Amino acid sequence: MVESLYFFIAEYEKDMKVDEGGGLDDEEENIEVLELNINKAMKMMESGEIKDGKTIMLLQYIKLNNIL
Repeated sequence: MVESLYFFIAEYEKDMKVDEGGGLDDEEENIEVLELNINKAMKMMESGEIKDGKTIMLLQYIKLNNIL
């Protein structure tokens, strides 16, 4: 079995946000939306506070490509 991941990066404005996060109760999802500036997020990654591999890949991609 092969796992495939797709990442999407896009600009958005605060007025485009329609909800605070969430998830589906019947699927026992608990999704927390956390908005940080890139420098804070990089520090959290370096300190081990951010550990998720997918998040780390996206943060590194953003830094390497000077997106923010």
